[in-house]
Amino acid sequence: MSGPGPASDQGVYGISTAAELVGMGAQNLRLYEARGLLEPDRTEGGTRRYSADDLDRLRRISDLLGAGLNLAGIAMVLDLEAENTALRARRRRTTVADHRIDPTEEIPEADLLEQRIPVDPDTAPDTSAAVLLDAPTDLVNEADQLEQQAEVPDEPEDDYPHQ
Repeated sequence: MSGPGPASDQGVYGISTAAELVGMGAQNLRLYEARGLLEPDRTEGGTRRYSADDLDRLRRISDLLGAGLNLAGIAMVLDLEAENTALRARRRRTTVADHRIDPTEEIPEADLLEQRIPVDPDTAPDTSAAVLLDAPTDLVNEADQLEQQAEVPDEPEDDYPHQ
């Protein structure tokens, strides 16, 4: 939700008003536009309209001039700053997307926590088959052979007849 007034990227100020607001001459604004440092909106009749974002950019240009940079250097700085802003925005989107959980994804931390949970052997499910599913084929075959060779004792007969 935006507050009252125009959006920060909407051109509303004429060249003389914009120049006065940033403490520059109108000729400077025309020069910066000619050098590609600034691109104000234009009306259908071609009149320049400067936005709040344009005014911020003009203030940045003024600061860089004050620091001793020439217009070519300022152009490079502004391009790098814009690229840096775009990269940060992309990184934020990527970071957010990376933190979404895939329900089929294994989470190592969850596995470690699961291993710490005490298990009652009387009520725990039989996981031997699951272990074998992850084992190499030769181990599974060896386990099958051992199972077939194992002797199972006969069940003792009951002293009581079954009804």
